[in-house]
Amino acid sequence: MPLISSTTMLRQARANAYAIPAFNVHTLEMLQAVVEAASEARSPLIIQTTMGTVKHLGPKYLVSAASVAADQSGLPIALHLDHCTDFALLVQCIYAGYTSVMIDASMHPFAENVRRTAKVMEIAAAAGVNVEAELGKVGGVEEDIVVEERDALLADPEECRLFVEQTGVYTLAPAIGTAHGIYKGEPKIDFARIERIAALVEAPLVLHGGSGIPGEQVKRAVSLGMAKVNVATELRIEFSNAIKQVFGGNAEENDPRKYMVPAKEAVKRLALEKMELCGSFGKADELK
Repeated sequence: MPLISSTTMLRQARANAYAIPAFNVHTLEMLQAVVEAASEARSPLIIQTTMGTVKHLGPKYLVSAASVAADQSGLPIALHLDHCTDFALLVQCIYAGYTSVMIDASMHPFAENVRRTAKVMEIAAAAGVNVEAELGKVGGVEEDIVVEERDALLADPEECRLFVEQTGVYTLAPAIGTAHGIYKGEPKIDFARIERIAALVEAPLVLHGGSGIPGEQVKRAVSLGMAKVNVATELRIEFSNAIKQVFGGNAEENDPRKYMVPAKEAVKRLALEKMELCGSFGKADELK
């Protein structure tokens, strides 16, 4: 099965009140881990890469690895470029075979965000590629994109309606109180805001900053209309901690397989937990 656009899977997820987990991966082992978890759970899957990972590994390598995973697993899998502020890189990823891209122009005024998003839509729509955009500013750190807490802005529900209407964007990530990275305290998610946005916007909504949110809060956000849940930081921490544990027991270890295998297993366990929270177990077979 080839890589597919995430548009259909996300629309179906929203219509049936579950979410598709989207995992940021940085190595082949991380990619394999989330695919193995999806195979076990029979879950649709969105594999995500940051701009930094694309620059590090190259879009063609990433598309090739994800394509092999989709073909061998037979699962509905999309490959998504997360938080892209570089138009040229975004276009490069589309031509390389990415099936979903995020144009992040949320740091600009509303009209400029609309203009930049609409420009991406013209290219992506012709290629059958899903487009995600952000409205408001999600706080925290996403690689080299830093939004201080004082600068984080919650999305206005009416602006969300106008934004989707004016851009035609397929999926929307509204800022609703989550943050990138690990939370220092209890997340302050504005559930009433999610509900108001969902009532005005038919497009599937995306929950950014999904690492470390208590399970019941994830489930509630999904029930209100969040059809995609992003997980990045937690995945990196699990992967890195497993490697540290191996070297803690044997500082002289020099066989990458000895530390990559446990790291891969740690990521797979976390991915399965997130799939269960999103309610995506068994949904892959419904998309065929």
